[in-house]
Amino acid sequence: MPEKKPVQGKLRPAKKSPAGIKPTKSLHPRNKHNQGYDFAVLIKALPKLSQFVRPNPYGNLSIDFSCADAVKTLNAALLKSDYQIDGWDIPKGFLCPPIPGRVDYLHYIADLLADKGKVPTGQKVCALDIGTGANGVYSLLGIQCYGWRFIASDIDSLSIENVNKIASENPKLASKLELIHQTDAKHIFTGVIQPNQRIDVTLCNPPFHESLADAMKGSQRKVANLAANRVKKQHGNVQNNKPSELNFGGQKAELWCEGGEIQFLRNMITESVQFKHQVLWFTTLVSKSENLKPCYALLEKCAAKTVKTIEMHQGNKQTRILVWSFLAQDMRAQWAKLRI
Repeated sequence: MPEKKPVQGKLRPAKKSPAGIKPTKSLHPRNKHNQGYDFAVLIKALPKLSQFVRPNPYGNLSIDFSCADAVKTLNAALLKSDYQIDGWDIPKGFLCPPIPGRVDYLHYIADLLADKGKVPTGQKVCALDIGTGANGVYSLLGIQCYGWRFIASDIDSLSIENVNKIASENPKLASKLELIHQTDAKHIFTGVIQPNQRIDVTLCNPPFHESLADAMKGSQRKVANLAANRVKKQHGNVQNNKPSELNFGGQKAELWCEGGEIQFLRNMITESVQFKHQVLWFTTLVSKSENLKPCYALLEKCAAKTVKTIEMHQGNKQTRILVWSFLAQDMRAQWAKLRI
């Protein structure tokens, strides 16, 4: 029977933070952003950020998180300052992910791969990022944090082109990154994982809306909440606040698919069986907790040997990583020895 007990990482005690920086206690212990953002350092790395930074109602420096350009510029500054990634940018309208949350996923996955408590680093680890998007942050961050090799796939050719452009400005990244344009939207792993290829871990942030209209409602609600919260803090109430833009963006493949998140997860699990001997761990984010139960049932039907849920808490947001493997524990141990 699959193991279904949720797994949550332990958190280190909070350290005293520099003046003006609010500590974040819920991120992974190795996350560089546990102490919040040091905007002075970020502006030094990317001076353009200064035009978006203002004191918030508490007197601390911050940005307007409902502004698309502000969020994108903050991301570029974080990637340059903390991860030495130059020239990060995305075309207008593409998904702009929060860096602390994305790197958290990688840290928990690194713990999953750990052998006797030692997290593997270097190019002997090969990870596959399914649906990398135009931002490519999982691959870029995974390479910089752990030195792993990454395969990044996407069905959108513009996304692949943009990640390739970012990689071209970072030669050390480019040497560890393989980009694959998935030309068949009906498949997830087929056409990406090659015969006899071994993958240590797959990552994915599935599209979770069922339609464009559903995605638009979700994005508008997110921006409205951000803007309303900002105005409420400034004035004590909210009146006639109408957000004019969607700061997180997102194209069809990034935000929605037929059947929504649960159908995508079912497709991924079903197809993963074909590669059960080539992949050590399959993983994916699951945004809706009610989608876990049907996934567990399907994984049991597919004879997965181990199934886990890793819970992540990022501020007020809770999400989870669904993890499964078709390899028995002794076989996983032998796999880990090959990295030595």
